[in-house]
Amino acid sequence: MIKPVTYDLVRKLKRGDISSFDTLYKHYYKKVYLFARGILKSHEDAENLVQEVFVKIWEKRKELDANLSFESFIFTISYNTSISLIRKKLSEKSFQEEWLRRIQNEMQVVNEADYNDLNDRAKMLIEQLPPRRRQVYVMSREEGLTYLEISKKLGISVNTVENHIAASLRFLRQHLRDTLAAGLFILLFM
Repeated sequence: MIKPVTYDLVRKLKRGDISSFDTLYKHYYKKVYLFARGILKSHEDAENLVQEVFVKIWEKRKELDANLSFESFIFTISYNTSISLIRKKLSEKSFQEEWLRRIQNEMQVVNEADYNDLNDRAKMLIEQLPPRRRQVYVMSREEGLTYLEISKKLGISVNTVENHIAASLRFLRQHLRDTLAAGLFILLFM
């Protein structure tokens, strides 16, 4: 059951009441921060995510339903924002390398030779993709372009870009499934 206090705060927030927003921020800040820190493994990213989550809540305040769980709402936004940030960062080479270091430190199962082997296998598989699919994949994953940017550069729809990426990842997963790097692959190339 929803607490009457939260219900009243959400109702007031819907009307643009800043003090209700501040109260909700103070109450949920630490919970959202710890949740994001657990996913992102970075103090700075978790701090930034908290700010982004509360900006989204303020922007969507008129859409809030005071009868629904505000806590579920805020953690859904936090989770989705965390996943979006991870996906965005995974296209950055430095972030890929950071995640590789974390995996090596935490699991102690991947060594440099395994990484190089995986990287070589992935590159060979990428070369086997049809030319346009390979081009889209490289633009997205190696150059860090958004689907919209790729769409504009190649004169194809965003949906076509999404289809190329999905097909590329499916192909790579199928061919790397038998390796130690199945989990590592997801972190490095998705």
